[in-house]
Amino acid sequence: MNEAGRVPETAKHPDWWLLVAAMLLAGFGIIMVLSASGIMAERYYGDKYLFFKKQAVYAALGLVAMFSIYRLPRKFFYNTTYLWVIGVMLLLGLCALTPLGVSAGGAKRWIHLGPLSVQPLEFAKPALVLYLAYFFSRKQELVKTFSVGFLPPFFATGMLCLLLLLQPDFGGAVFLAMLLFFMCFVGGTRLIYLMLSLFFAGGAGWLLISSSPYRFKRWTAFLDPFKSAQAEGYQLVQSFYAFGSGKLFGAGLGAGRQKLFYLPEAHNDFIMAVAGEELGFIGLSAVLLVMGILLWRAFSIAYRQEDLQDRFTAFGMAAILALGCVLNLAVVLGTVPPKGVPMPFVSYGGSSLIVCFVCVGFLLNLSRSAVRWRKS
Repeated sequence: MNEAGRVPETAKHPDWWLLVAAMLLAGFGIIMVLSASGIMAERYYGDKYLFFKKQAVYAALGLVAMFSIYRLPRKFFYNTTYLWVIGVMLLLGLCALTPLGVSAGGAKRWIHLGPLSVQPLEFAKPALVLYLAYFFSRKQELVKTFSVGFLPPFFATGMLCLLLLLQPDFGGAVFLAMLLFFMCFVGGTRLIYLMLSLFFAGGAGWLLISSSPYRFKRWTAFLDPFKSAQAEGYQLVQSFYAFGSGKLFGAGLGAGRQKLFYLPEAHNDFIMAVAGEELGFIGLSAVLLVMGILLWRAFSIAYRQEDLQDRFTAFGMAAILALGCVLNLAVVLGTVPPKGVPMPFVSYGGSSLIVCFVCVGFLLNLSRSAVRWRKS
């Protein structure tokens, strides 16, 4: 009991706020995928409901994964941590180094499994979180040392990033590096090591950008997209037009114009631009409010864990969702260079949607052991 006369107790029940927020976002995502992709799907595939139906199937698979993870004892995942990491490394290797990888846009980032496509990067995110949570929870007495607290997690993440760069997927490698940074920060790695790693990572990133004409053009387009509005800056300029034309209340659901072959990837990474045009500032603010509730409950679950591995796992799963949200909005609003980062639960994509449900499944599982306070 604390001095305010309150005693801790275990929640025992799932966090319903988190579950409802996730379901609302997933439902909104399916609707927006239909709105953003219908005309394009009808012209090129003869079925305006094609991507809508696929997203609905992915959502059903995600719900099964979420419920399964919620029901299974977390020790099952903790005891098989290295198997998950090895599994995603094999998938990334098959994707980047073998004919099984499907080429699209000059990169091999997908593997076809029958009628479905799998993007190994998405599954690497929770696998990395499980590994880092396992590592930091068991090495707390040595986490301040360079040889134990710094080298192993950076080496493991570096291997995943290397496989991503071979695809090539620079943005995916940056995402995993950011995830590593935040996990190390809460895990107790010395700040001097993190600052030095930021310095060298920034230098390496600039070398990769400057040595690739394609990446360098995208960087310059991000700095002044209207200067190359018909070339590299085209997608970002169209995103600006979409947000600007939405005004306060939007054009109405389904009435947006930028998805009419003006805005590329309208149902994928730039779906929030379509939402901004059709729902306006008010509607988009409501969506972001629900996303805020989701992230608030996710980090609250992490904060209220007593076991270190549970706490780090919950934080990592919440960080996956938070980074996805922040980076996607930053891209579509032109504050960072354009890169493929899907909006959690909203953007079209089976792997991304399923992994979002996986993260929520872990968080719901952990919410049952979260500590809350009640009056004595």
